[in-house]
Amino acid sequence: MRAPSRGYPVLVGAGAISELPGLLEPFAAVAVVRDAAVSAPAIEAPELVLEGGEGAKTWDRLREVVEFLESCGLRRDGCVVAVGGGSIGDLAGFAAAIWQRGIAVIQVPTTLLAMVDAAIGGKTAIDTAHGKNAVGAFWQPSGVIADLDHLGTLPEAQRRSGLAEVVKYAVAMDADLAGILERDAADTEPVIARCVELKAAVVAEDERETSGRRAILNYGHTAGHALEAASGYSVLHGQAVAFGMRVAARLAVALKLCGPEVVAAQDHLLQRCGLPGPLPAVNANAILEALPRDKKSSGGRVRWVLPRAIGRAEPGHDVPDGAVREVVEELAPS
Repeated sequence: MRAPSRGYPVLVGAGAISELPGLLEPFAAVAVVRDAAVSAPAIEAPELVLEGGEGAKTWDRLREVVEFLESCGLRRDGCVVAVGGGSIGDLAGFAAAIWQRGIAVIQVPTTLLAMVDAAIGGKTAIDTAHGKNAVGAFWQPSGVIADLDHLGTLPEAQRRSGLAEVVKYAVAMDADLAGILERDAADTEPVIARCVELKAAVVAEDERETSGRRAILNYGHTAGHALEAASGYSVLHGQAVAFGMRVAARLAVALKLCGPEVVAAQDHLLQRCGLPGPLPAVNANAILEALPRDKKSSGGRVRWVLPRAIGRAEPGHDVPDGAVREVVEELAPS
């Protein structure tokens, strides 16, 4: 992975965690922040164990992590190792970004979603009452280790959640990946590695979302984040992204950006992956009210990423409110 601010290795494979001690050699001290649901890495270091999930991304947990780093005596030559899903990675990465004005972090994602998306690219954040990922920083890790052995114990719901991000890459960026998913939706090493390549290429072009290129990675996230907020974060992120992709594709048809065959093809891919799966009842108005709070909105208007074809989406679309309401009311879980 080569971003403008920092290049770093992304290691993908079974048993890849064995490479962690080597990545830690340059650092004077190490502290581990770990999801309670996963096992500790085989290194000697002080450890803070937290419950994962979106509920970890709060001011209180951020304060807890920063105070832990302080108690460990970590200075600028130290390193945080974040072990867990995307929420622990976001939380620990943000703490690393602000402690001592920025210390190193190595991401050890243990969920499919984190391996293909959250751990790559340097976005770190916590949630607030305002919305998901409302406070955060761009802070590239010093390395990412995606050990596929972790996936063997992943609950099926979490695996499906991660596959939503894989479908996102396929529909928005890579028709060949869509073809692979059509034949086999398994979370194989080549599929994960391809997702990492796709995200790395975008981040290399637009690390801090200044040119607009990185917005392509938000396909499905606009309505998805609104659903998450409206549900009180009771919906898994991947389920919400799958819902958001269904909304976006139907809006693209309404705007005549693509034909209904794109909706059908995307729905088929999602269904093959068991997505979005059962969702709690959420009022459509609550979803619509959450949309303008999206970080990517401008002047109170939401800018949508919409597909032109399978494998090609475009950011920056302004969609009439009436069209958004019609589609959200059609798809809102009830």
